[in-house]
Amino acid sequence: MSNVRTVFVSGHFNVLHPGHLRLLRFAKECGDYLIVAIESDHIAGSAAYVPENLRLEGVQCNNWVNECFIFDTSIEEVIGRIKPDVVVKGKEHELLVNIEEEAVSSYGGRILFSSGEAKFSSLDMLRKEVYGLNAGMISIPREYLFRHNIKIENLISLVNKFNKLKVCVIGDMIVDEYITCQSLGMSQEEPTIVVTPVDSTTFIGGSGIVASHSAGLGAETKLVSVIGDDISGEFATKSTYDNGVDTYLFKDDSRPTTLKKRYRSHGKGLLRVNFMHKDSISKEIQKQIFNRIKLFIKDMDLLIFSDFNYGCLPQDLVEKITVLAKSNSVLLAADSQSSSQVGDVGRFKGMCLITPTELEARISMKDHESGLVVLADKLQKQSQSENVFLKIGEEGLLINATSNNTVDWHTDKINALNSIARDVAGAGDSMLVTSAMALSAGGNIWEAAFLGSLAAAVQVGRVGNVPMNSSDLIQELK
Repeated sequence: MSNVRTVFVSGHFNVLHPGHLRLLRFAKECGDYLIVAIESDHIAGSAAYVPENLRLEGVQCNNWVNECFIFDTSIEEVIGRIKPDVVVKGKEHELLVNIEEEAVSSYGGRILFSSGEAKFSSLDMLRKEVYGLNAGMISIPREYLFRHNIKIENLISLVNKFNKLKVCVIGDMIVDEYITCQSLGMSQEEPTIVVTPVDSTTFIGGSGIVASHSAGLGAETKLVSVIGDDISGEFATKSTYDNGVDTYLFKDDSRPTTLKKRYRSHGKGLLRVNFMHKDSISKEIQKQIFNRIKLFIKDMDLLIFSDFNYGCLPQDLVEKITVLAKSNSVLLAADSQSSSQVGDVGRFKGMCLITPTELEARISMKDHESGLVVLADKLQKQSQSENVFLKIGEEGLLINATSNNTVDWHTDKINALNSIARDVAGAGDSMLVTSAMALSAGGNIWEAAFLGSLAAAVQVGRVGNVPMNSSDLIQELK
């Protein structure tokens, strides 16, 4: 470590607002190893609006920070112990008395002052976040609940049964990286928007987030998927494990773990860059996957196919697993997300539930003219599925139920429950797993459709794929 240039930053860090991000980015650019010290609740006093453990956790999530800790002694003592090469402070401190200066100069270090601090405080952001969340952007469709005689207390009881389920998820693993950018304007050389990255956050996606949703909702969950021999694969392994998922991730060094980079500015998407292979996994890995599932399938209540058409679910493997699951009385659900004109949700035969978008259904049926109800009926018959949830974006959800599940109704619709979506990525995944678990726990198709819609509404209200929790649903129901 003798040749490593260390940089030190300290502060309250109630909420990582843009000013903090610029400070940390500047500090990281000043050296190789960034250390951040968080003032304890005792040291910060009335300046701490958030408990120290939460302030620490917030800074630890920043990718630029290599080491982070809480300190409860004088800042001079901390600096004297660490002896960083550089201490970084905000530009507003440059003309003031800095108590760190004597400690830093005693061993030959230096203080640098960053520029470009944002002109608002953590407290401003905290108040905005708190009041924004309390405003309640999710609406409950009372008429729908009345039509199907759905009681809120029954829904809560159903959610509470999720922790008795055993769920297996199989499908494509995806890692999503969200890169927040600051807009610099238009290039003078060509008509191109110029941005600079200021922060990045990585989430698990694909079958990984479906399994993480399942575990977060309380089920004992197993995940079967394929990863590459790369950093994204390591992240996927750690993330799913940390989310409480029992993972069986088969490593294939001939293909990368699918990585999707999403560049955003001012809460809007700018650009997506995908790193992936779409070729089918090898016969040998298919065999290993099937043999692994055979070992525990008899104990499962629900098996979910999470297909993104990136090669993890070849048709032969899907059909063998379907037969195996049905022979063990395991409920089956599937989603097959299409990219452009690629994908066919209809290839998942005999599912209890499939959840395509309108476009995915039209691609599967090669039908771009029929009305939605006719389209859903066609897909239901072609796929031999009991129920079809047709996702129609901002218009909500069309439910096409089998006649075995309902007497008075065959088709109904739920409007989108969250009118102000921050990030639509992951809405379909949360709907799929929540609805399927509701059916597996004994709910009817109308209850399952509502809980799935509620889960999607919660998911689009936040940025990135964050695992669902049963308390998220119960809070909204109450």
